[in-house]
Amino acid sequence: MGAAEAQGAAGDLQGMVSVRVGGQTFGVPVLKVQDVITQTGINVVPLAPPEVAGSLNLRGRIVTAIDLRSRLGVPARGAGERFMCVIVERGGELYALLVDDVGDVLWLPASAFEAAPVTLSPAWRALCDGLYRLERELLLALKVESVLALDATSSRAA
Repeated sequence: MGAAEAQGAAGDLQGMVSVRVGGQTFGVPVLKVQDVITQTGINVVPLAPPEVAGSLNLRGRIVTAIDLRSRLGVPARGAGERFMCVIVERGGELYALLVDDVGDVLWLPASAFEAAPVTLSPAWRALCDGLYRLERELLLALKVESVLALDATSSRAA
C-alpha cells in the first residue's frame, strides 16, 4: 500500500524522517527533506556561529552545515564519530543538518501528535513543534525554520 492509499485508509498522516542526535529521536518533516547523504567533507567557515559546522559541496551547490548537537546543546560528537547529513531547504538555500544517524520515514497519524510537554527544556521547546509517542520512545518533531534561525533572538539550548 502506497503512502497515498495509506493516508486515505488511516486519515491524515504526517511523514517524519527519524534522526538520532545524542541518544534522542527527532523527526524532520518529510516534505522539508531534499536529500540524505553520508558523512562528507566540511569546510570550516571563519567567524561563523558555533552551530555552523561549516559548508559542504553538494553536486556543485554550497550548503551550510548546521551541527544539531551544538544547536540542541548536546555534548559534541567525539573525534572520529560518524555522522549523516539531512539536506533541507529554506528560502531557496540548502542546509545540511548534521545528525548522528538517520532512521526510517515514519507515517504517523496526525491524531497522535501531542504538544511538547512543559517538562521539556524551553530551548528544546523552541525548536520542536511537539511529539509523537512511538512504541519504545518519544519522537520530537523539529521545527526546521526555528532550527535554522541562528540570529541573536534564536533559542539556543544551554
